[in-house]
Formats: sequence, structure tokens, C-alpha cells
Amino acid sequence: MTDTPTGMDQITEQLLDAAMMHVPFDGWSEAAFRAAIADSGVEPQMARAACPRGAVDLAAAYHRRGDDEMVRRLHAVDLSEMRIRDKVALAVRYRIEAVDDKEVVRRGATLFALPQYAADGSRLVWGTADRIWTALGDSSDDVNWYTKRASLAAVYGATVLYWLGDETPGDQATWEFLDRRIENVMQFEKAKAQVGKSWLLKPLLFGPNLIASQIKPPHARPRFRMPGSLTPRTE
Repeated sequence: MTDTPTGMDQITEQLLDAAMMHVPFDGWSEAAFRAAIADSGVEPQMARAACPRGAVDLAAAYHRRGDDEMVRRLHAVDLSEMRIRDKVALAVRYRIEAVDDKEVVRRGATLFALPQYAADGSRLVWGTADRIWTALGDSSDDVNWYTKRASLAAVYGATVLYWLGDETPGDQATWEFLDRRIENVMQFEKAKAQVGKSWLLKPLLFGPNLIASQIKPPHARPRFRMPGSLTPRTE
């Protein structure tokens, strides 16, 4: 959804609310979309205008709704005294807890695993990672803008897949899995920093670091794209 809901956004929300009772049984399918139209009372022509791809667009809207809820919860708590790794873990946990029905997510994972929708799924996961880092105040202005989001997208995706099969009370096994994945990323970042300080290896990294220093994040960040630019140095 956009920051200022439009008429089409509101129609999508109506359809999404109506679809929730059908998706666990029919998946994000044409049958579920038609049932949502019937239950919501939205005119079929307006429903098709709001969601040209039918249930696929509803599945994407459902994912973005979860992102919105996660950001709302993050803004409602004081994160100032927390370590960055704990902030990230909390954000991922809030994102997963935004889900009302695990079966709805399982159906979505099945949908976006299909070749024709894999790119949509990747954009949505990237969008979640971007919204987490943005909510946490990330100010990266170089290649780290991308590596942070890529690493977090991988952690988030793996954690969701683990959570789908987790039957422990309170999803405790999932949160432990999440902590391990974040620890893996932290160890990698630590090793990368040590390589950068090595007098033996540092000269070998001059070329790659020079190229990386010219990579900048987009000035205006579309929420669900993966944009970027290679900006020539002006110094």
C-alpha cells in the first residue's frame, strides 16, 4: 500500500480482507480471487482494475501489509539502547508475528516459488529488508546499502522457511534459528573487517574497494524495487 491510500488501494484492502478466509483452502488462486470479489461486494471490473493479476496482486498486498505492521511496531518501541543485531532480530520477529495465519504464508511461498512469480517474491523480500533497515535509521551511502539488504533478505527468507515448519511453543526454535543466522552474518562481517586491516591482503583489495566506493544507493528509494547506480568519482 502507498503512504496515502488511493481508491484502488482501498479496493485492494477490501478484497484482501475478504480473501483471507479462502486462501488457506484455495491458495492465492483465481478461485480465491473470485470468492473475494463476491464476498466483498466490489464490482468485478473495479477488482480487476485494482488487481490486474488477480490473486497474485493480493498476495503481494498481503506481504506489504505485514511490512506496514512491522514498521508500526518498531516505531512504537524505544530501540536506542539496543545493539544493532538485537534491533534487526526484533524487526524480523515483528515481521513474522505480523502474520495471522501461517497457512496463508505457506500458500504465498508456494506461489512465489513458481518461475513466473519468482522475481515478484524476490522484490517483496528485498522490500522487507529495505523497510527494516530504513526503520532502523540506516544511513549507508555506498555499497553497504546493498550488502546490508542482501544479507538481511537472506536471513529473513531462511527464517520464514524455518518458521513454516516450526511446531515449538511460541515458535522458540525459530527465534533461536534467527539468532544463529544473525550471528553467522556478524562473524562474516568481522572476518571481512580483519581482511581489510591485513597488511598482506589490503593491497589486493585496492581495486575492488575503488569500484565499490563508486556504487551509490538510489537517491529516491522505490519501496519494492532493487535500483542502483554506478556513480563516477568527481574527486
